[in-house]
Amino acid sequence: MYFTQIAVPGLGCFSYVIGCPRAKAMAVVDPKRDVQDYLTIAREEGMQITHVFNTHVHADHVSGDQELRLATGADIYIHESAPVEYRHKDLKEGDVFELGAAKIEILHTPGHTPNSISLLVTDKGRSEDPEMLLTGDLLFVGDIGRPDLPGAEILDEQVENLYKSLYIKLADYPDHLEIYPAHGEGSLCGRGMSAKKSSTLGYERRANPMLQFPSLEAFKTEMMRVFPVRPKSFSHIIETNLRGAATLDACPMDKRLTAGQFEEMRAAGATVIDTRDAAAFGGFHIPGSINIGFEKQLANWVGMVVSPTAEIILVVDDQPDYDRMVTELHRIGYDLIFGYLSGGIMAWLMSGRPVDQLEQISPHQLAEQLNDGPVHLIDVRTPAEWADTRIAQAKHLPLADILAGQLPEGPKDAVLVLHCGSGYRSNIAASILRQAGYTHVKSMAGGIFAWSNAGFPTITA
Repeated sequence: MYFTQIAVPGLGCFSYVIGCPRAKAMAVVDPKRDVQDYLTIAREEGMQITHVFNTHVHADHVSGDQELRLATGADIYIHESAPVEYRHKDLKEGDVFELGAAKIEILHTPGHTPNSISLLVTDKGRSEDPEMLLTGDLLFVGDIGRPDLPGAEILDEQVENLYKSLYIKLADYPDHLEIYPAHGEGSLCGRGMSAKKSSTLGYERRANPMLQFPSLEAFKTEMMRVFPVRPKSFSHIIETNLRGAATLDACPMDKRLTAGQFEEMRAAGATVIDTRDAAAFGGFHIPGSINIGFEKQLANWVGMVVSPTAEIILVVDDQPDYDRMVTELHRIGYDLIFGYLSGGIMAWLMSGRPVDQLEQISPHQLAEQLNDGPVHLIDVRTPAEWADTRIAQAKHLPLADILAGQLPEGPKDAVLVLHCGSGYRSNIAASILRQAGYTHVKSMAGGIFAWSNAGFPTITA
């Protein structure tokens, strides 16, 4: 049997290839939208992609199922309860598929969504006993799937389903069963996933805090306590996956834009995303642009800041950065990407068009200002980070709250200094506040990491 896991950095998504070179048949589970990795494996291993399995209707990334069907003619499978509109074949509890030495049995494991499944996999070349369980978003390494994404009206039912799937259905399977989830560290489909990419059922029973509750009532109390932030992109992604994503050949063509063309699109309402690092953005940037640089959770931040239906134009350093950004955006269903500024920010400057600046101050400069008198210092990190350690003079206004419309108190011409962990989120927050009319916003370069490394004091909230 052939088996491999394919990770998408940043999004924390895992997809899987299961097949048998001798039988020349191969299945892909939860494919990412850019499908070349699967096509390359099929070619190099001499297999044909015949099956595409979705463990559920995903909320955090657009499925590559339509791309694979277009490229290979493979059938797409999803649980019979999933209200999808695209052509597919239904799955139900107990369905079995055999691809040579690989045997795949379907388990209906609702909870993350009503249509969630897990795939029990047996390598018949080694044993008739199951070897691994692909758990989708039911069970992660160190965590479990969140039940709130399908909607508040069925949340109670979802929590109970999640408990039954984890505590009752999985109870039938042995400790040595290997666990391969659909997500890992960086995903917003859970709360505290481990950086490990796989585990065993026995180890999760011993070490996963969400498998330690003595009753449904105790489990429900913890599950309902808090849910991770839901990016604005999630609803759009769910709708895209329900109807079947447009194939990428239908998306706008890559396009180099002159400064004049770029300005026309910006004036017409296009969203400008500047992907350069914080220092470069701070030096010069196009007025009204949003700084979302390359970072391992870039896609999550785009999903929180930018509307999924926005027409997007990009400021990048070069063509490879544009190609990389387009791939990241397509993975989360942002398809209206109309090009990038040819020649970068220098082309804009040389054309004589206006620019803005976002002052970056160092920890040493901030410390001097704090010694000289009051400073409007705003910490945009999460509540958990704030509780762990903070600068004594800071006030707390999380980036998520700013994105939800909560703005700093006081006049809009007051000098505000924003900081986060490293400077990445404070630049995003500063971009948003500048759009909201705050005229004197600064960002602390390096964030609280640089502040602490410079030897300046912090306190615990």
